[in-house]
Amino acid sequence: MTAVVEHELTTPWEAVLVEPADGAADGTGVLVLAGSSGRVDRHRAARLAEQGHLALAVRWFGGPGQPPGICEVPLETFVAGIDLLRSRGAQRVALLGWSKGAEAALLTAVHDPRVDAVIALAPTSLAWCNVGPGHDGQDRPWRSSWTWRGEPLPFVPMHGDTWEPEGHDGGPVAIRGWYELSERTHAGRLAAATIPVERAAAEILLVAGGDDRMWPSLRYAEQLAARRAAGAPVRLVTHPDAGHRIRFPGEDPAAPSSVFAYGGSDRADAELGAAAWPLLLDLLDPRRTG
Repeated sequence: MTAVVEHELTTPWEAVLVEPADGAADGTGVLVLAGSSGRVDRHRAARLAEQGHLALAVRWFGGPGQPPGICEVPLETFVAGIDLLRSRGAQRVALLGWSKGAEAALLTAVHDPRVDAVIALAPTSLAWCNVGPGHDGQDRPWRSSWTWRGEPLPFVPMHGDTWEPEGHDGGPVAIRGWYELSERTHAGRLAAATIPVERAAAEILLVAGGDDRMWPSLRYAEQLAARRAAGAPVRLVTHPDAGHRIRFPGEDPAAPSSVFAYGGSDRADAELGAAAWPLLLDLLDPRRTG
């Protein structure tokens, strides 16, 4: 593996740019998007830079000038990341997102034809409502998670304001059922909120576990794959026992949560990540032409 160096950025967002220490990045730039934490995923960016790529991990909400929650986040936030990677010499740009970050990555690829590849971990096939407050400090009524050119994207609201599964004993909550119930409640809104991945020029790698208890990411991944036009590049990697938090080789197991039940196990989550890793590296190969 290649030694790496990190550069802290503060504008236009909090971010870290990671590159090979010898400065000899291979021409592929990767924008790394965490899930609903919105955090700067520097460790995952470093793993990609160790492979010779230029990696940019950004805080995409909760920072200065950003909405405090995932509420009407401009997709231009991610376009700015593509711009920066291009300005630093990336000839091929990929977006790697997990969960809500995967939702953002897929939607950005639909709207920006410069995205060459998307790696979507535990994805959704739908644009969902906000998670947390917007600039006005309010989290209700439900609003879109995303905007494009100042206009909110169509979205699916949640069913009710809160949800708890029947028989819940007070431990971590699996909220997959809430998403499934919301789809049934708002069935008339699904078509408009479906992510039209058939419009994206990017190659797509979808990675999903069958035991995801946050939302039905395997079903969503299968729906995304089915929407791709005949011959359009898409790959789907699954593991029946993996959950929402997929781990790549060299990444530590996810920390236990007292709030959410993510599903899966350390072993299955790592096995899924290991199965996806060589396909991810192949997709990031700068010699690919699509």
